[in-house]
Amino acid sequence: MVKTEKTQSTWQGGMRVDNQVGHHTLVIDQPVQMGGKDAGPNPVAYLLVALGGCLSTMAAIVAMQERIELRGFSVEIEGDYDTDFLLGKTQEGRAGFIEIREKVIIDADLTDEEKKSFFEKLHSRCPVTDTILNQTSIKYEVH
Repeated sequence: MVKTEKTQSTWQGGMRVDNQVGHHTLVIDQPVQMGGKDAGPNPVAYLLVALGGCLSTMAAIVAMQERIELRGFSVEIEGDYDTDFLLGKTQEGRAGFIEIREKVIIDADLTDEEKKSFFEKLHSRCPVTDTILNQTSIKYEVH
């Protein structure tokens, strides 16, 4: 079954963007040193949040399906990207993350090998991981 997600992003002036997702409003902004008011995380931080949230949700789903007593799950994610490229100071490189690193803690009665296998299963089923690792087409209309 294919499900469609929909968001609406509206620039509010300065660097602030309000994003409607269902009945939730998520604020995107930039730090003060980047010209924002630091009213919310920047877009690339939200990408990492989406990845961590997706992996954590998948942990709950897979644990339930496989009857694993999951007492705790946390993932710390960091990534590096070239701000000079996105600010137009250089045309060398790329705008996206160069590398994303994850540190995961799984609290369950699993061996280290079973934890690794469990985490790999989460990645294989996580839509955010799949979108990052594979090229997803973007279609657009401009009005």
